[in-house]
Amino acid sequence: MIIEICANSCQSAINAMQGGAKRIELCRQLELGGTTPAEKDILYCVEQLHLRTHVLLRPRAGNFVYSEEEFGQICREVELCRRAGAHAVVVGFLTENGCVDERRTRDIVRLAAPLEVTFHRAFDEIRQPPSEALETLVGCGCHRLLTSGCSPNAEEGIDTIRQLVDQSAGRIAILAGAGITPLNARRIVKETGVAEIHGSCKHTLPDGTIETDVDTVRQLIKSIIQ
Repeated sequence: MIIEICANSCQSAINAMQGGAKRIELCRQLELGGTTPAEKDILYCVEQLHLRTHVLLRPRAGNFVYSEEEFGQICREVELCRRAGAHAVVVGFLTENGCVDERRTRDIVRLAAPLEVTFHRAFDEIRQPPSEALETLVGCGCHRLLTSGCSPNAEEGIDTIRQLVDQSAGRIAILAGAGITPLNARRIVKETGVAEIHGSCKHTLPDGTIETDVDTVRQLIKSIIQ
């Protein structure tokens, strides 16, 4: 069972590691749904913490229909991640009509190699059948899909996630995410059959800072492996 923790800062990455996590999705501005982290933070997580580091590449909050300028920025950030020694990039591209953007997704998979590519929860905003969108991602060569089953959270999306797991048949990993807690993680894993889950395990500090909580990470891992 692989447990990925969403870390929005170097301190959150440290907390995730102290809680027992070995893989993170590194980002910043989690309060906006996550945006691209700084290069120095990527280097720190890879070189100092020795965490398996998957880097979110999202130049702004909002929708996942990007301009050519924004897509060019993402391409440059892919190259930066490769140089920094990251293990994967996390991206998501949709077309104006709400389908997976096959051309851009394929281009990023090609550009990122040998890094893995995770297609993130942009998938949960599609206006096409999930089964059809999944086949597009497989055809593009994506290694992983982060999804809540096109629902507000993974618990509500259990049925769809299970269908995606069955359909993927080992061709692409399904990473269940959104609303994963120590209280529901075991059920979600059992009822969907996923081999990977994604949680933020976050709490808010007195000054309003959102940060990964060590104890919650520890409890999440324990809830699944016990």
